Amino acid sequence: MTTRRKITLAGLLFGLGAPQCGRGQGGAALRRVGVLQVPSEAASAQRHEAFRLGMLELGWVAGKNIAYRFAYADGDVSRLEALANEFIDHKAEVIVNSSGASTRALQRATKTIPIVMVNVSDPVGNGFVASLARPGGNITGLSNQQEDVLGKLIELLHELAPSARRLAIVLNENNPSQAVLWAAAQAACMVLGLQPIRVPANAPDQLAAAVAQIVNQRAQAVVFIADPMYTSQRDHIAALMLPTRLPVGYGLRDHVLAGGLLSYGVNFDSSWRYAAKYVDKILKGARPADLPVEQPTRFEFVINLKTAKALGL
Repeated sequence: MTTRRKITLAGLLFGLGAPQCGRGQGGAALRRVGVLQVPSEAASAQRHEAFRLGMLELGWVAGKNIAYRFAYADGDVSRLEALANEFIDHKAEVIVNSSGASTRALQRATKTIPIVMVNVSDPVGNGFVASLARPGGNITGLSNQQEDVLGKLIELLHELAPSARRLAIVLNENNPSQAVLWAAAQAACMVLGLQPIRVPANAPDQLAAAVAQIVNQRAQAVVFIADPMYTSQRDHIAALMLPTRLPVGYGLRDHVLAGGLLSYGVNFDSSWRYAAKYVDKILKGARPADLPVEQPTRFEFVINLKTAKALGL
């Protein structure tokens, strides 16, 4: 399936070659909002429903005064550049996304169309914004403080499995924040007296080899650093990790619902719903440069008790 065809099927089409979607009821022009995601359509569905609900609460009704266009890389970050350019070609007025990799692709594609981040790590360090208080360009939105939260995730996993000293840290090296996140993981391990083992897994077809490396390196516990590619592969990861019988911590609750042991981090559904406020303000004339990047204030700790019992914890 071509990229363009994939996008067309993913959501309500807007833009060139689709005049039937150019106007809403009563002849009013539809505002055009694009959403770019690294995970698959299925893995993103709940987030997008939360976003649409947030928009609906602010008076934006699909087909009446707004048209959405969704694009999915299905875990393949190499597709992001082409998908980002599709939004430019189809004249999106605002583009929403939720990863460092997709933000980078959009940043390269446009310096003028407003970009709203949802739970993106280290936006200042990655050069997406000049500062949290004054973004200064066409990008704003929500950060996830993952570089800070990761230490707490490691601490919680250590509390559940205190005898585990060798901790495998699985990370996607295509993530622009991977260097900062690896440094944060190392710092947390040093405080707790743990030995961090770096395990890269940059694509879905590398996950099996990563799990084999975890076993071969005699890791006693595992942390998967939150990443959209891992989210799209959560069922596959759960199946790969099950035979190892190792305690595993994740940055997103999606993995716990798929059978993982525990997670600690931001509630992504709530963040997507909140991101609608940014889009609403921009569609009403606000400039991204003047909208401060907000940081989360609430985090959730989720445990799969069935998995914990199976592991004897």
